[in-house]
Amino acid sequence: MKIRANALAGIALAATAALSLAACGNGTASSAAPESAAADANVSGEITVYNAQHDTLTKEWVDAFTKQTGVKVTLRQGSDSELSNQIIQEGAASPADVFLTENSPAMAQVENAGLFADIDKATVDQVPAAYRPSTNKWTGIAARSTVLVYDKTKISDDKLPKSMLDLAKPEWKGRWAASPSGADFQAIVAALLEQKGEAATTEWLKGMKDNFKAYKGNSTAMKAVNAGEVDAALIYHYYYYGDQAKTGENSNKVTPYFFKNQDPGAFLSVSGGGVLKSSKNSAAAQTFIKFITGKQGQEVLKNGTSYEYAIASNVDSNAKLVPIRDLQAPTVDPAKLNSAKVTDLMTKAGLL
Repeated sequence: MKIRANALAGIALAATAALSLAACGNGTASSAAPESAAADANVSGEITVYNAQHDTLTKEWVDAFTKQTGVKVTLRQGSDSELSNQIIQEGAASPADVFLTENSPAMAQVENAGLFADIDKATVDQVPAAYRPSTNKWTGIAARSTVLVYDKTKISDDKLPKSMLDLAKPEWKGRWAASPSGADFQAIVAALLEQKGEAATTEWLKGMKDNFKAYKGNSTAMKAVNAGEVDAALIYHYYYYGDQAKTGENSNKVTPYFFKNQDPGAFLSVSGGGVLKSSKNSAAAQTFIKFITGKQGQEVLKNGTSYEYAIASNVDSNAKLVPIRDLQAPTVDPAKLNSAKVTDLMTKAGLL
């Protein structure tokens, strides 16, 4: 929708005032502009969101956003790679206004195709540099940590791997699980490729092929550990915490292990949000991204049941999680995660 010049001036004035008053909190944001209901009232109409994030999480965001702004949001659900490839195929004719993902590689894929508009500076300022691409063509909206869930009756603390790379060693043959076909695991490999290079990644994938057992989905891999089928599984943290918050029936015999020490196994995968150049309502699309990275949107992560990490607007994550500052995650630029190269290397290793 076309916004009147005086409305734009009002938004700029409100944003400037908010940024000058924002105080530094726990270090999760460089500056945090509070939500402005008055500014949000200047957008209207509707937007279409291609959503690869969890549908329940995104629906919470959408419901709150629509309640505040009146903007109607249509969701099209799919996987990271499915929707990124669809957007690239649709190009300038895509009906998508916004793209949300679980992991960064799909965002980088769309960015590399030149299909994202720049994110508004007020939104960029809400998200610390560690949780967004250096290009600012899209932004982080949430995050998930790599974790090894294991059976304590089978692995004592002194026998835990010091690094994710140790899982390729002969002593781990047949003892651990993963879901190589999923975007989650491929993001972990993409981060390994960016950190250690192609030769080291190829070698690790070769050892993985020899040692691991394949399952479809992180939840299934965790269930396999819980059922005694394998000793451990490499997954994302929220599968464990989400199950624990319910009945715990799929996780009551497992314990999460965080590698820390900037290890490749401590990779923190950034979920992304971006506005498409093809958007017919870019003002509302930009406001939606600003909303979910703002205080109200991030509190959905803090207080909800997704158990993903809040990363923006100085909002703490769910109290049940290991604090994000204690994860000691390696520094990885999300814009440099190469999904095409990862699938090529994994295919050559016989994992796909």
